[in-house]
Amino acid sequence: MRIIASQLSTYLCRRRNGVNLQSRHFSSQQLKDELSIEEEAERKVGWLLKSIFFVTAGAAGYHFFPYMENLMQQSVSLLRVKDPLYKRMGASRVARFAIDDERRMQIAEIGGHKELLNMLSTAKDDRTRKAALTALDALSRSDAVLASMHRAGAVSIIKSSPNSLEDADVEKFKLSLMKRFQDMKYEI
Repeated sequence: MRIIASQLSTYLCRRRNGVNLQSRHFSSQQLKDELSIEEEAERKVGWLLKSIFFVTAGAAGYHFFPYMENLMQQSVSLLRVKDPLYKRMGASRVARFAIDDERRMQIAEIGGHKELLNMLSTAKDDRTRKAALTALDALSRSDAVLASMHRAGAVSIIKSSPNSLEDADVEKFKLSLMKRFQDMKYEI
């Protein structure tokens, strides 16, 4: 029993101090070579893992982008639902998708601007009006979509929407949109 205890204590002492008996027989040059080989292996494994991550992310992105148009169509279809919550969610998604002229035109081709104008004209609360105006503001940054909105009667709908006493953003978006329509009128 004492022999086992002494062997165990010797083993634990070596582990605690980090000294391996086999490594005492190697020269310092061999240790450096061994460490450099381990570092190089770790670096190569790191690059391998990074490249696997980037290839996976690229493949996922390649497969995801065809669904983007479908997501835009779903967002516009949410604007047709009677529940104001779903309308606000759809308007929020449309505003997030409208980041460049190409996407703004895609939303307009689907009929998103007309649905947003319809949503604005039938909105009964300030939150729904604000969501519609936010999305219309995001879409109006494209001149072609702004002209399409003008043809759809956006000026009269925006002017006729009630003023908000509680939310100043509603008034800010209304004024911003009306200014864009005025600027467009002078350009034509």
